[in-house]
Amino acid sequence: MSRCAWSLLRRLPARAGLALRHGGCAALRARPAASSASSSASASSSASSGDGGASRAPDTSLFVPVPLKPGLGGAAEEDVGAELTRPLDKGEVLKNLNKFYKRKEIQRLGAENGLDARLFHQAFISFRKYIMESSSVSADLHIILNDICCGFVPLGHVDDLFPFFLRHAKQIFPMLDCMDDLRKISDLRLPPNWYPDARAIQRKIIFHAGPTNSGKTYHAIQRFLSAKSGIYCGPLKLLAHEIFQKSNDANVPCDLVTGEERVYANEDARQAPHVACTIEMCSTNTPYEVAVIDEIQMIRDLARGWAWTRALLGLCAEEIHVCGEPAAIDLVTELMYTTGEEVEVRNYKRLTPLTVLDYALESLDNLRPGDCIVCFNKNDIYSVSRQIEARGLECAVIYGSLPPGTKLEQAKKFNDPDDPCKILVATDAIGMGLNLCIRRIIFNSIVKPTVNEKGEKEIDSITTSQALQIAGRAGRFGSSFKQGEVTTMHRDDLVQLKEILSEAVPPVKAAGLHPTPEQIEMFAYHLPDATLSNLIDIFVSLSQVDGMYFVCNIDDFKFLADMIQHIPLNLRSRYVFCTAPLNRKEPFVCTTLLKFARQFSRNEPLTFDWLCRHTKWPLAAPKNIKELVHLEAVHDVFDLYLWLSYRFMDMFPDAALVRDIQKKLDNIIQIGVCNITKLIRASQSAAAPGTAEVVSEGFPLSKTKKDARVVSDRHGAASTEALSIAVEAAGLRRAKNLRPSQLGSRQEDLKSYGRGSLANRLLREGLLTQEMLRQLESEWQDQHRNGRYGFGSKRDDQHRSKETGKKRK
Repeated sequence: MSRCAWSLLRRLPARAGLALRHGGCAALRARPAASSASSSASASSSASSGDGGASRAPDTSLFVPVPLKPGLGGAAEEDVGAELTRPLDKGEVLKNLNKFYKRKEIQRLGAENGLDARLFHQAFISFRKYIMESSSVSADLHIILNDICCGFVPLGHVDDLFPFFLRHAKQIFPMLDCMDDLRKISDLRLPPNWYPDARAIQRKIIFHAGPTNSGKTYHAIQRFLSAKSGIYCGPLKLLAHEIFQKSNDANVPCDLVTGEERVYANEDARQAPHVACTIEMCSTNTPYEVAVIDEIQMIRDLARGWAWTRALLGLCAEEIHVCGEPAAIDLVTELMYTTGEEVEVRNYKRLTPLTVLDYALESLDNLRPGDCIVCFNKNDIYSVSRQIEARGLECAVIYGSLPPGTKLEQAKKFNDPDDPCKILVATDAIGMGLNLCIRRIIFNSIVKPTVNEKGEKEIDSITTSQALQIAGRAGRFGSSFKQGEVTTMHRDDLVQLKEILSEAVPPVKAAGLHPTPEQIEMFAYHLPDATLSNLIDIFVSLSQVDGMYFVCNIDDFKFLADMIQHIPLNLRSRYVFCTAPLNRKEPFVCTTLLKFARQFSRNEPLTFDWLCRHTKWPLAAPKNIKELVHLEAVHDVFDLYLWLSYRFMDMFPDAALVRDIQKKLDNIIQIGVCNITKLIRASQSAAAPGTAEVVSEGFPLSKTKKDARVVSDRHGAASTEALSIAVEAAGLRRAKNLRPSQLGSRQEDLKSYGRGSLANRLLREGLLTQEMLRQLESEWQDQHRNGRYGFGSKRDDQHRSKETGKKRK
């Protein structure tokens, strides 16, 4: 050690001197110990994960460095190092730092301490920047750098910088120091242990298995009503409302609990012994005699499956009645095996026959009373509704984004035998939660948007489970139709539908999990400078699950976390805002959530007047589809306010007033839906002649499975409007001539054209010629004169148009 170093040791406190002796010039001697410690840690890690497989290597691309300001990190106010030695030559320092970086021995040491090539590079860049831009560094580092630059070979070597480099790396990557703790927090291999109250009792599990319209839920509800206390957990607000109503009508006091609503059976707001709730709202601490978990097969849902897992493992009830598809029996049995509980299976058969017809509808002229046309796209809903009205028929309309009150009113209108409305046009929203008197289900298409395991959206054929769920709505037991029928709109879809319905439903393989607020809080304690989105990413990358579980898709959570990241909120409040139930494809709703969070961060209550100003309440009845969609978004904003009011009562104080205007808005939306064909006509007249206004729900629907395209949508909606315009154009003009690759390559160009004439856009794009346009216009005029609006006939005409075009060419 140099004379300068000994001089410094005499001036520094004893503890600092000790640190210098062991952390400064003795780096090379410390290397074997570091290696040994690393091996020990590795062995410990392997041992801790030996019962569940090796620990997952962290995804270091998620590690975001914490910025350090130059001049910090223990430097004294005066440059003690320069006083003891001399000022550093930054040119020489840079040269030696680069030598340090290239040393294979140093890279190996870094890897042993958790720094892979990526982290090592980032840490070195930060370390070099810190030294080069600091006016002064700590005395011990200054002396080491001076010895290296002066060429004191026995005392100064670039390897001696490693302890300082490692200390700096752990400052900018704090997770390196607590990786074992983070692994333990994110270990999701034993979910049953999260619910000690449920494990303290021996529960009886009864699985009611059967198809739609088999009475399985009815028998479970009868046991629920006869119990001294009970809880019903359903996937939809409508189902919770139905059980709430049935219970109180049967003189069984029952409360209603959803994310946005609390209704008490007792006037003094005392808790009733029975409760009907949406599954996310069930309590795992309250003891019950009977619990009913409906639609258990949704435990596999990529977004919401965690709620069914939580209810199944955590409900404190003597009897758990589980209702759903037989495909979930094996998984539920395996899960209950891990808790030491047995499963009793009760099988049910459909109460009324369901027949798959041998013919397709082909044309809307063939509609009969009691028919329900199922579409998987809003644009198809609008188009079919208008064509039905053109035939002098009335139809009810139900789709997912409608308020629950409007859905119930439309269902009531369709079910009423004295109402002239005998046709229903709906999305798969009718699959659950609504009692409908349907004679025949007609699939307008058999492909729909889905989200795969990677969080990517794709268009594919409906699954057997989905097809059975929807088709099973026909011929409901107790209705005027004693037999159900199912078919398709198009002839060539019928063969594929029969294949889908004939296949066995694949067994449910795994149950969903989701990080809890407590787990994220513990993560944040170790990584205080990480963003919430980054915390979630690191948690998922480190999480370990066994084969019976999977981590649910958290893209919506991360989207909201990134959106409000710049707003100063404490972690718990930020987490609550990010779990708010909203459609991130609705810009108005997302913008309003941002305003809510900003107002909340200022500690300013969000009053009724404030909300009315920002939503421009009162609102008038819609004049076109665009205004109807906006009213639906405002209704979602009111739902969002009510949801937050139960989490932050002081900051969202006017829930009662908001609920009142939400009911008024529901009535306004009902008026719009009742006049939906008028709104469609108004939208079309505002656009170019012969075009329909595109209202995309995320992305459009391809007609065939081979046209399916994966659309990445991780942190924001892609250019769905452009894609929807392109697909609709292809469907109306020349769907069979336009390849999916052409569609994707034109997407950004189409977006820039705005909402002008669709024909003009296709002409500019080269997808349509003037000659083809004249042919199509002539054929449309012929169709109009002949009154041919049917879907089947239009498709045949398109085919004939294509053949005619070939002959003329």
